[in-house]
Amino acid sequence: MQIREDIRNIAIIAHVDHGKTTLVDALLKQSESFKLKTDDVKELIMDSNELERERGITIFSKNASIHYEGIKINIVDTPGHADFGGEVERIMRMVDGVLLLVDAKEGPMPQTKFVLRKAIQAGHKVIVVINKIDKEGARPMWALDQTFDLFIELGASDTQANFPVIYAAGSQGKAGLSADLSEMTSVEPLFHAIVKYIPGPSVHDETPLQMLTVNLIYDNYKGKIAVGRLYAGTLKKGARVLHIDRNGNQKQTTLSSVMLFEGLKRVDVDEATVGEIVGISGIDDVSIGETITDIEKPLALPRIQIDEPTIKMMFGVNTSPFMGREGEYTTSRNLRERLMRELETDVALSVNQTDSPDKFEVAGRGELHLAILIEKMRREKYELEVSKPQVIFKEHEGKKEEPIELVSFEVPEQFSGTVIEMMGRRLGIMKDMRVDRGIAHLDFSIPTRGLIGIRNEFLTATKGQGIMNSLFLGYETYKGDLPQDMHGSIVVSETGETNSYGLIIAQGRGTLFVGPGVPVYAGMVVGQNAKAGDVIVNVVKTKELTNFRTKNFGIQETLDVPKEMSLEDALDYISDDELVEVTPHNVRIRKIYLSENDRKKVERELKNKENQQ
Repeated sequence: MQIREDIRNIAIIAHVDHGKTTLVDALLKQSESFKLKTDDVKELIMDSNELERERGITIFSKNASIHYEGIKINIVDTPGHADFGGEVERIMRMVDGVLLLVDAKEGPMPQTKFVLRKAIQAGHKVIVVINKIDKEGARPMWALDQTFDLFIELGASDTQANFPVIYAAGSQGKAGLSADLSEMTSVEPLFHAIVKYIPGPSVHDETPLQMLTVNLIYDNYKGKIAVGRLYAGTLKKGARVLHIDRNGNQKQTTLSSVMLFEGLKRVDVDEATVGEIVGISGIDDVSIGETITDIEKPLALPRIQIDEPTIKMMFGVNTSPFMGREGEYTTSRNLRERLMRELETDVALSVNQTDSPDKFEVAGRGELHLAILIEKMRREKYELEVSKPQVIFKEHEGKKEEPIELVSFEVPEQFSGTVIEMMGRRLGIMKDMRVDRGIAHLDFSIPTRGLIGIRNEFLTATKGQGIMNSLFLGYETYKGDLPQDMHGSIVVSETGETNSYGLIIAQGRGTLFVGPGVPVYAGMVVGQNAKAGDVIVNVVKTKELTNFRTKNFGIQETLDVPKEMSLEDALDYISDDELVEVTPHNVRIRKIYLSENDRKKVERELKNKENQQ
């Protein structure tokens, strides 16, 4: 076995918002091979997706390459959120080492733990980068001590725990061996550390061709492009290869093109050699986790193991009276094809057909994972309706088990009691509490179902000043019933367009989600009732005009600003008898049964069943 010294394959991992993509920008801009015109230089180069730029998080892993002192460094930017863990787990199979970014002020956070665990399990060499040392309140040495403790907690080997450390201010494009910002001039020390500490890919001369598909890209001209690490052999344009799918089925095919990454671009080459991260096209039915190998000596690589989904939702065809007004894709066939296409690139997702041809059970790693999928679909002009997220339960040795998560809160100290009370109602058990510089850090273990709908309540309780992160711990014995959510909705009684008069009457009952001039239909939810139970309101009602002055003539009634409900807000809010209608331009909340008579009939049937039991 030999080591290629001219290549380094690294992944950059971090907690959400610890400056990972910003540091990648600095590496790209200061590399020998990456030259941009002044007009083209932009921030967050790797976050090319519209959703990523809006939310400020990395969702999809991406590849780039740079050159330093004659050595090619392939960089993979990975998501920092556990809901996109399927991406992180795959990327660990492509690289030989990782850069772990830790915020100099916050230290290791829950998602840091998640992504680092994956790197340690893969046996990779880790370079720790204490980032944002220019941040107010930065404490790099404390962050370093906390990071070392985390390595020990996660069972790192002696070699892994003896990690090199680089200090950086990613936003300024600077790094150094000490935390003194004045001594830093560029990210050169980080380039040097990558070349020195991350091993090159190993080369087995006698092993036949082996490539594992880790990512898929769609190209308008080349079609489906499979991206992965070339473990052995050589890939040539036009060569005949063997494609082994997830079920072990073998099929011969011809490669139409072979590509390598240069900067952010894919470059066509005649051949790619072992150790490279390559892209190939010509295999239409290729999927993630499959092997491309030699026809004469086929040798399959181990399949990628992904953690199971913990949250499921029902995706269905839009059945509201406003169906088809905005979207291009509205049928069950459109919905099925789109979900099947998502399965090809998202291995952490599962889709099952239900008894109804118009409904599909979609399961993922968390609410955010599924919300991003829904958001992508609505931007692609799909119309659909989705149900309240539900937890996936398991049976083990005759006992019911449920997913448990570790939730970490950072809140101003005066809100700590509110958070503890809120978590107590949701079966949360406190694991740790500490107060540092007036900020309370609270850790709880809690059933995943206790987190559904918590985000809005938490932000309201902390007046928007709190930070919340969660991490999947595993399955444990069922923790008991949760107190029932007693919120009621303000439901529309007639189809039409909202007006101020009808809304002023309705806002006396609670909080409104819509303003005047909004088309609504009977059975649509336009607000939250201040009391338990639903209330039916006519928000399209207009004021009757007469020749008589009313008692309150001259008193100006004002309409409050409605609470805007985003997709995540709507998913958090809905009850079991409600749906979220998602269209390209609107997110609406509605009752499953639009007719009041139908709702009362279902309610009576449920009560009769309970009485019989």
